[in-house]
Amino acid sequence: MIPIKDNITNGRFGFVTLGLIVANFVVYILAIKHGGSFISGPSALETFKYGAIPYAILHPGVHCADVVNANAPSAPQILCNTRLLQANHIPAENLLPSWETIFTGMFMHASILHIGGNMIFLWIFGNNVEDAMGRLKYLAFYIVGGLAALALQIAVGPNSTAPTLGASGAIAAVLGAYIVLYPRARVLTLVLIVFLITVIELPAWLLLGVWFAEQAVFGATGLTSPGSSGGVAYFAHVGGFLFGLLAVRLLVSNSRIRPVPPRHPVHP
Repeated sequence: MIPIKDNITNGRFGFVTLGLIVANFVVYILAIKHGGSFISGPSALETFKYGAIPYAILHPGVHCADVVNANAPSAPQILCNTRLLQANHIPAENLLPSWETIFTGMFMHASILHIGGNMIFLWIFGNNVEDAMGRLKYLAFYIVGGLAALALQIAVGPNSTAPTLGASGAIAAVLGAYIVLYPRARVLTLVLIVFLITVIELPAWLLLGVWFAEQAVFGATGLTSPGSSGGVAYFAHVGGFLFGLLAVRLLVSNSRIRPVPPRHPVHP
């Protein structure tokens, strides 16, 4: 399901949301400029350099690299052992201090589809949350939401050496806030059912509720069947969404919430 637009009217233009979208695309372009392609995204060197690696974050000073196993040269593996890398004269790829990657990882994306999908969700739901919170609080909420998302991902997989990339954790916080503020909003949604593509209007609580349920189920499945997650940080989505649910009421007063238009306006 891909949201197209909602029916909530903003009082102010979402400049912070637009700025975040621009920042994400600028980082994407800069990353592929140093290695990678526009469609498939940044190279492994760039993703390891700027992505947030749970194991490295929990072990400051540890660096990681893609290495080739002599017994299986066709299947490179990630090695996070600075001393062993140095002994074999293998340059470490994540050269930034691990705490910096907590922030840089939020703006890195793996492909054009990855960033495109994230930015659609951010624009449709973020501008309404920004309008309700106010610009400064919304920006702080977005960043802290991304940190909360990464925190849960690290808690679930502290020994993971896979780089965590993307704005989806912070955007999940925005979605959690939106479902609290505008559960009865209507969202025009592109739906793919087998080979049928159609556009229908869904209530926000249903669209975002189904999205959250999928993340929780896929995340739980990944715990019982390692490798089934396909490289998606589902628990980051869960963590961000829960943060948004819990934090939004501390930041938004009822007077700032826009009324939801009636589904079928009555004409005199």
